[in-house]
Amino acid sequence: MTTSPADLVSVRYLVDDVEAALGFYTTHLGFTVRFSAAPAFADVVRGPLRLLLSGPASSAGRPMPDGTRPAPGGWNRIHLIVEDIHAEVTRLRAAGVPFRSDVVTGPGGQQIVLDDPSGNPVELFQPA
Repeated sequence: MTTSPADLVSVRYLVDDVEAALGFYTTHLGFTVRFSAAPAFADVVRGPLRLLLSGPASSAGRPMPDGTRPAPGGWNRIHLIVEDIHAEVTRLRAAGVPFRSDVVTGPGGQQIVLDDPSGNPVELFQPA
């Protein structure tokens, strides 16, 4: 595993609870912790993906000049390749992970969208 941020693709997710997000990504989705400054911030990796988990106390959670507060959620998402989507869905449903959809089949493969504890979407994708 590379440890240099220059060698990683970084995505920042705003989260409501950094500790809950750490537990979710490491327990359910195979990420490892690079750094934790919980409750404000944590940095986790899975392969070349660096996921920055920023809580309300982080600099990324500070209000914009107009007073708008950054918040989790939306539809932009990280995209994780899996070998057996149905086995992953079964495993994650048994662990109580909420899904936004059922498995959808398209020309490139199968996908499903789940939510992390703050409502940020994560897509699991099995190529055709």
